[in-house]
Amino acid sequence: MKQVLSFLFVAFLSTSIFAQTTWKADPAHTQVSFDIVHLGIAEIEGQFGEFEGSITASEDDFSNAEYEMEIDVASINTGVDRRDGHLKSADFFDVENHPKMSFKSNSSEKIGDNKYKVTGDLTFHGVTKPVTLEVWHRGTVENPQSKNLTSGFAITGTIKRSDFNLGADFPEPMLSDEVNIEVDGEFIKQ
Repeated sequence: MKQVLSFLFVAFLSTSIFAQTTWKADPAHTQVSFDIVHLGIAEIEGQFGEFEGSITASEDDFSNAEYEMEIDVASINTGVDRRDGHLKSADFFDVENHPKMSFKSNSSEKIGDNKYKVTGDLTFHGVTKPVTLEVWHRGTVENPQSKNLTSGFAITGTIKRSDFNLGADFPEPMLSDEVNIEVDGEFIKQ
């Protein structure tokens, strides 16, 4: 009898410890954007319109969350068709050979109330590099229309385009090496 009770206790403990919840990005309420400085005087912004993202966690406060994102690079939009075409070319993203961009976290550290430092691997343009992002969990609510539990997140960071050999023929006085990235939106509990 003791063995059966011990087994049930361990099974219950394992289930509660490893119960994972997945949250998927709601494309209608999520933006994946970036900005870069042109000629040292103007900030140019853009977005990626096609992406999938998920957050998986067993803790309600997302303190142990794992983050994943995959972006269709050809969905880039800066509001100028000619510039978008150039960014898709071999001079920059080379979408014909590198159509996807991805991020997968490997650690998360709490740095404040609902704020985390997340480290993971960013892959695009044929290069994978570790990056660190800041995550702010804005809260969780029940969507009054869909009745789905929805969590809001702002995920920000800065990368160097030189680390990914992006636009190597365009020196820093023309385009800043640093590129700010942001994912801001809603993730729905599955």
